[in-house]
Amino acid sequence: MQTQVSIGHIKIGQKPFVFIGGPCVIEGRDITLTIAEKLLKITEALHVPFIFKSSYDKANRTSVGSFRGLGIEKGLEILSEIKATFDIPVLTDVHNVEEAFMAGRVVDVLQVPALLSRQTDLLVACGKTGKPVNIKKGQFLSPYDIQYAINKVVSAGNRQILITERGTSFGYNTLVNDFRSIPIMKGFGYPVIFDATHSVQKPGAASGRSGGEREFVFPLAKAALAVGVDGIFMEVHLDPSKAVCDGENSIALDDLPAMLKTLKNIEEALR
Repeated sequence: MQTQVSIGHIKIGQKPFVFIGGPCVIEGRDITLTIAEKLLKITEALHVPFIFKSSYDKANRTSVGSFRGLGIEKGLEILSEIKATFDIPVLTDVHNVEEAFMAGRVVDVLQVPALLSRQTDLLVACGKTGKPVNIKKGQFLSPYDIQYAINKVVSAGNRQILITERGTSFGYNTLVNDFRSIPIMKGFGYPVIFDATHSVQKPGAASGRSGGEREFVFPLAKAALAVGVDGIFMEVHLDPSKAVCDGENSIALDDLPAMLKTLKNIEEALR
């Protein structure tokens, strides 16, 4: 029996699939609100449940000189404004115990980054907030090992858990997707999300920053939905060529409606 995770009026683990999206990092108030508003209009028109995602800090950038974000205080202020203005749930990354409790007072979903998916104190702290927790499976983990991360959150009395597949390291600077991981992880009883944009990332492959292969985002998203994921995660930007983080693997906002229409058709065909 699969657990349904409730986030506001959205129930993840039942049809239709949920869309989680937004810019990789909060670049500024105005652009972030603009993207949130446009995403809401697109998803409402297509009747796709929507959770807005952006990070106040990207603490795992390749280079010390890379843009990380506006910081937790300003970032949470902007995410709070998005919640209030558009009445949509919001999700953000947290990196340590203190951040978990600070962000837990504002956002609807706490996300444990893939590179921190074995950090016991962080997982337990996220669980203790009582908020839904999205665990991104580490690029270095097998799908079977995600059960131990789940158990850390459950140990805090929290069963509102999502698992996100975002690719597996394959040699240097490359990720691949083994779609067996989706039914394997669904077997632990929690909804599984597919991160289509980070799955095409090329970590550290662009001289001090990560590259990406955007052309494969949509094919992988279609495959994941056909295999049975409960949601699709994409980083979306007004102009990915100008994004200050993960632009190479983000999709353009204008391309999203056609993608979501096709994904809805796949889900309908599966019924």
